[in-house]
Amino acid sequence: MIPCVLVAGTHSGVGKTTVVLGLLAALKRRGLEVAPFKVGPDFIDPTHHTAICERASRNLDTFMMGEDGVRRSFAGGVEGADVAVIEGVMGLYDGLDSTEIASSAHVAKALNAPVLLVINVHGTSRSAAAVALGYAKFDPEVEIAGLILNRVGSERHLTLLRTALDPLGIPILAALPRKGEISLPSRHLGLTMGFEGHHDLDALANFVEENADLDRILRLGCNVPPVEPKFEFRGDRIKIGVAYDEAFCFYYQENFEELRRLGADIEFFSPMRDPLPDVQGLYLGGGYPELYAEALERSKTRCGIKRASEDGMPIYGECGGLMYLCESVISKDGDSEKRMTGVLPASTTMTGRLQALGYVEGDVVGKNPVVEMGRVIRGHEFHYSKMDCARDARFAYRFRRGKGIVEDKDGLVEHETLGSYLHTHVYSFPMERFVESCRMYGRR
Repeated sequence: MIPCVLVAGTHSGVGKTTVVLGLLAALKRRGLEVAPFKVGPDFIDPTHHTAICERASRNLDTFMMGEDGVRRSFAGGVEGADVAVIEGVMGLYDGLDSTEIASSAHVAKALNAPVLLVINVHGTSRSAAAVALGYAKFDPEVEIAGLILNRVGSERHLTLLRTALDPLGIPILAALPRKGEISLPSRHLGLTMGFEGHHDLDALANFVEENADLDRILRLGCNVPPVEPKFEFRGDRIKIGVAYDEAFCFYYQENFEELRRLGADIEFFSPMRDPLPDVQGLYLGGGYPELYAEALERSKTRCGIKRASEDGMPIYGECGGLMYLCESVISKDGDSEKRMTGVLPASTTMTGRLQALGYVEGDVVGKNPVVEMGRVIRGHEFHYSKMDCARDARFAYRFRRGKGIVEDKDGLVEHETLGSYLHTHVYSFPMERFVESCRMYGRR
């Protein structure tokens, strides 16, 4: 058993991220080792968790990982921790289409984790009881262990809320004042990244410590699933370069752990500032290459990556990595075009609106160095860009769900390089083939 809560909202925008960041900061300030988690595929919120807790935040997503994968990730993530805090996604019961899959409720049920329900009570009093009762009764397998009332207007307002809510028997574990709400800076994909240093940790901690019953929250908890035995790799180790900087920062913790488990040592580098490391393969994650296109163009590393690709080095790029592997990135107003590596036969144009958002499922239909043909793959896509591909461009994926690069096709392939809009998690996108491709390249 470990002290644990899943903080969920009645819907998006109720303030659960602010609540979670304040809770993490308050628990950390108490000297506790806090294990943070995020429901869903989001890359941005976990960076804020990580910055506060100084411990990697992990995603829990039942669509990409399955229930067993969620339990495995949780078990691995809480090792050595004193308490676990899980940030939910959207509304508590909002999942894939009209199902519970990938919802906060689904994760809570998979872990038997108690839920703290955040309700925005601005402009309401007795109606908050109807909301709380509905959420508590909707699925009896989900334990609503406490309420967090956000944007409370005054002491009188709180008295009215308590009078209405107390008969339900669900304790109010926090009442956060409207004037004390802390706003967080954002950009087009969501909040700014956690490592960009926008947090006043004392203000966050004070906000929750002064308005929540942390001692009661710490008495809530769930059992930790059995931890799988560690696999010790005994073969020849290789090195894989991972682009990690302001432009490339969207990665799942388990993907790194799986690369290491399969015998790869990771060498992090910045394509903007560092020379290409001496490695046998490259992994270029998502991020914001469009914001750093000028620096990426200036760097000689882009030319080194193209030479490495032409030499047959296995290279895998996701979303931002895909954009960087293409010929150029064009600004949304069309007045700026910056050269990228030129490995893949396509150019990227930024747009003023969202081009794709959601979960993806598809089939591997083309030969590539990363994942074997015939496999069903899952992931998600989220981008504000579109691509213009050469007529003879080769694609590795055909999506049954999702948009892809063009006409349900995704996974551009050139030489031993694969670039895709698809963000993947190792629990549904194995990396054995990629590591073995890198190992074979290193033996040449």
